[in-house]
Amino acid sequence: MVATDSYRLSVKETTLESPLSASFEVNIPARALQELARVAGGGEEHELRVSVLQNQVVFEIDGVTLSSRLIDGQFPNYRQLLPETFEHELRMAGPELTDVVRRISLLAQKNAPLRLAFQPGELTVSAQTPDIGEALESLPVAFQGEPLEIGFNPDFLRDGLEAIESGDVLLKLISPLRPGLIESGDGTGFRYLIMPIRLNV
Repeated sequence: MVATDSYRLSVKETTLESPLSASFEVNIPARALQELARVAGGGEEHELRVSVLQNQVVFEIDGVTLSSRLIDGQFPNYRQLLPETFEHELRMAGPELTDVVRRISLLAQKNAPLRLAFQPGELTVSAQTPDIGEALESLPVAFQGEPLEIGFNPDFLRDGLEAIESGDVLLKLISPLRPGLIESGDGTGFRYLIMPIRLNV
């Protein structure tokens, strides 16, 4: 499953219990999937049946049937958007990083970016909003090389981290002006590409 809003791209690969007889690709409205998630809520495992018709998709779960029209058109070739190599690949404790980002995001208002400043052994997350204040917090990280500072939309960064419910996250970076990639550290097939914000020194 792939979704994008041109500022970020999310990919989740799931292994099916039994292979399909034929492959297919459909574009489903986000609202339909949000409603499906609400119906299937509770965090429990459910058996989901998906049927694709000519211009419609039908979901059946726990006696509930949900149908939606499909979106016409070709989805962008997302594989071309994912960088093949990165300068830095950092493994971090997901819950710890997510908590820091949540706290510092409270000070990132009026489109202020969240700053991630890396130097050997340390990451400092900070935000500054004029007339309100500044917040920063540091945590250890296995970073080596020249210092690197990159900015992200705080809401977009938090969304990507919160999508990884537990365990480690892999943060992959190239440079301050190239997209960053967040991956689940347990190899569950989740990838989240996020565009940076150009920082004013």
